[in-house]
Amino acid sequence: MSVALRAQLLLFLISLSSRMGLSRYIQDIESADGLYSLLNLDQKRESEDFIFRRPLRCLDMLATDGSYTFVASRPQLACAAFILAEPSEVISLELSDVNIDCSAGDFIKMFDGWVLKGEKFPSKQDHELPLHQRYTDYCSSPATGATSRSSQNVAMIFFRLHSADSGFTLAVKKLHNPFPCNIMSQSPEGSFTMVLPHQRRNCSFSIIYPVEIQLTDLSLGSAKSNELSPKRQLLSGCSGSGDYVELLGGNGVDTSLMFPVADLCFSLSGLAQMKIGCDNSVVRLVSSGNYINRVSFQYRLLEQRELPKTQENALDNFCSVE
Repeated sequence: MSVALRAQLLLFLISLSSRMGLSRYIQDIESADGLYSLLNLDQKRESEDFIFRRPLRCLDMLATDGSYTFVASRPQLACAAFILAEPSEVISLELSDVNIDCSAGDFIKMFDGWVLKGEKFPSKQDHELPLHQRYTDYCSSPATGATSRSSQNVAMIFFRLHSADSGFTLAVKKLHNPFPCNIMSQSPEGSFTMVLPHQRRNCSFSIIYPVEIQLTDLSLGSAKSNELSPKRQLLSGCSGSGDYVELLGGNGVDTSLMFPVADLCFSLSGLAQMKIGCDNSVVRLVSSGNYINRVSFQYRLLEQRELPKTQENALDNFCSVE
């Protein structure tokens, strides 16, 4: 991820978190200089044996393999680091040199996904593991709680330290994922193909920007038509078919709480497109497990002039646009 894009994404998360209940974390970025020093760290690898190292911040965004060390200079009671990989990668986390006092209320927890104001990505409907198995708590079991592996390209670590000089080191390593599912996009523009080979599960591709989405190819279990239909015009929609794609919009990260903009339960070849003026735009593939389902799409950031005005929004103003 480029420095400019990493800056854009972190600044977006700060903006989003201020609306979603993480404002208490923002105070830990104490100055603009501190923020930009974080974003402009040189993360280029010089050799195969080179291990990138830097301090971990109380509020942080990690997008590079490496070793990150946190040492508290004062009590830090609400810290979190968002870890983000490429769409076709999962994330391995490992703790070492842990110096905390669990009996005094310190903790380090790793989460398989992201959490913002209690909303989770992926949602419990889209993740294969039950919620309690997605948390790894170091204090509950130091032997097994020191490692975690995500199911998708995002992960998160929460920690609370009451004493100065407490700390730990976090090793981040990204691994290849042959069948990516539940992806958080690093960029407001690009293209992607999601494939579900005979798997009964749901996969979401989340773009935390208002975008135009173009479906360029869709292969489902059956083919009858090629029309993208707004949800508000349907009586039953595609949910009964077992295999379909839906477009969602909303201002949070939990897809189960987002507004269903449109759905498609028939194969198509050619362009079908829709603009979604929300903080989060999602392409979601639902599969019965009976077929090899595939959806390809492109997306781009909406320009300011393209954002829907309150009186013009034909989708019942389900997103608040400033």
